[in-house]
Amino acid sequence: MSGMKLEEIQAALRDAGHDGWLFYDHHHRDPIGGRILGLDEKAHITRRWYYFIPAAGEPHKLVHRIEQGRLDSLPGAKTEYSSWQELAAGLKQMLAGAQQIAMQYSPNNAIMYISMVDAGTVEFLRGLGKQIVSSADLVSQFEAVLSEEQMSTHSAAQQAIDAILAEGWQQMGRRLRPATGGAGRLSEFDHVQWLSEAMRREGLVWENGPNVSVNANSSDSHYEPTAEHHAPICEGDFVLIDIWARQDKPDSIFYDITWTGVVGREPTQREQLVFETVRNARDAAIKAVESAFAKNKPICGYEADDAARAVICAAGFGEYFTHRTGHNIARELHGPGAHLDNLETHDERRLLPCTCFSVEPGIYLPEFGVRSEVDMLTAPGKAWVTGRIQQDLVRI
Repeated sequence: MSGMKLEEIQAALRDAGHDGWLFYDHHHRDPIGGRILGLDEKAHITRRWYYFIPAAGEPHKLVHRIEQGRLDSLPGAKTEYSSWQELAAGLKQMLAGAQQIAMQYSPNNAIMYISMVDAGTVEFLRGLGKQIVSSADLVSQFEAVLSEEQMSTHSAAQQAIDAILAEGWQQMGRRLRPATGGAGRLSEFDHVQWLSEAMRREGLVWENGPNVSVNANSSDSHYEPTAEHHAPICEGDFVLIDIWARQDKPDSIFYDITWTGVVGREPTQREQLVFETVRNARDAAIKAVESAFAKNKPICGYEADDAARAVICAAGFGEYFTHRTGHNIARELHGPGAHLDNLETHDERRLLPCTCFSVEPGIYLPEFGVRSEVDMLTAPGKAWVTGRIQQDLVRI
């Protein structure tokens, strides 16, 4: 049976003023649509299919005759085609009476995460006189909104990772200092391996990472030490750790954090200034989100980014904040919902209740970089940080 929420989708279409939502796929070009419709992610799809959900009434399927059963799990009437002429006629008939149609499309590719439909398909539909609008907010509603069970999986990952990271800092100190039984030698990759093993023991899964980077390496926000390419961790170093994972169960939600510290010394004045600036920027974004939800006031992703970026720019570090403030978190680490972004994109999608996202401003100077990352969850009337919040640079 399909996991599609037909009645909820149609209610959302009516609320948005759209006549319908047209899903289209070919060779799994649109994994977002597949998940919303509850389709088999591994199905053999070699021909185009279309599925139209009107704001009211029965959905309709348009499928190729040699893959005519591909959408049988979904409700609605079915039309089959073989030739391109039949396909064109089928689409025209399917969409008769509908004018404003949502698709996985973003004007000017402004929100590239949602741009799954090819330009030619949009051109053809416009040729039929249809107005194609973005499904971005609909996707957020049906892909990024979490259940209570999903939120609980995030909390479980949070508790495990917060404890692993805290112990990891202690382990780093023990490994570096022979007087306490350590070997006196430790590399970025060694500590990646230690953190990874600790997460495996807790039943967590992830794809790549975590990231442990020292000094100038911490200025590369997506640095990834490997067995072949890594630096030693030494007394006097500046260290950044970015760590993320989720429980090993279906539909579990990631927890993703970044902390920074110094080894065997007090931070320099420059390090302290940069850390405090990043911390204050993080807190400004958190406050903007918390305040909006407390007042039941809509807030878009770009507005939360603006709050953090204003702090960093005011401190004179604007050119060194080279990425968005945060990303949606769901079953994917970088999820399909609204990002906290007014740099890489102008993200006008709303931060919805019952969603999760990171808040992670950063300043990346040539000699070191600071990022302070927390995750937030939302609910009607409130928003909150889900784990520990770094207030000072860690002393190792």
